[in-house]
Amino acid sequence: MKHLRRFHGGNIVSRFFRHIFEHSKINKLLGGNIAFALIAGSLFTTNGTLSTITKEDLYITSREPLVTKSGIQYPIEAIKITQGYRFFHPGIDFDGVTGDTIRPVMAGVVESITFSRIGYGNSIIINHSNGVKSRYAHLSKIEVSEKQEVDLDTKIGEMGSSGRAFGDHLHFEIIENGVAANPTSILE
Repeated sequence: MKHLRRFHGGNIVSRFFRHIFEHSKINKLLGGNIAFALIAGSLFTTNGTLSTITKEDLYITSREPLVTKSGIQYPIEAIKITQGYRFFHPGIDFDGVTGDTIRPVMAGVVESITFSRIGYGNSIIINHSNGVKSRYAHLSKIEVSEKQEVDLDTKIGEMGSSGRAFGDHLHFEIIENGVAANPTSILE
């Protein structure tokens, strides 16, 4: 116990195990056993026989190209934000012209579609799961239906000025667990 007093911090149990595992002979013993286990594990398969590694095992033999995709994208091609996220404006506005293609920022399922002459106008809400949803408002045309699965390549609608809008733009919102969040927190 008197050796444990030289270790400062932590309770008596953590100091005891620190004293045991910091001992040089124990470190050598554990280190040697771990190295042996790694070497033995790479030489032997589960049935206990030696495994042979061939040249073909080291290279990818598939002829299909490797494709990587980002999980998040901007909803439009040309990015120009005309109004930011504020207390009385729970989203951001992207400038554009009527007919510009709108795509979802993430894959998900279309939860609701509304058509209105006031407020958001023609709008889409997409559920991305884990409590995250996105709203696309003031659309001139909607090209999806409710409960439809969408991915990053799906055209969900076209930009417009429906509802309470002054000029062509896309009003975009992120809703996390029922509360509006700043969309720039997920967009690059």
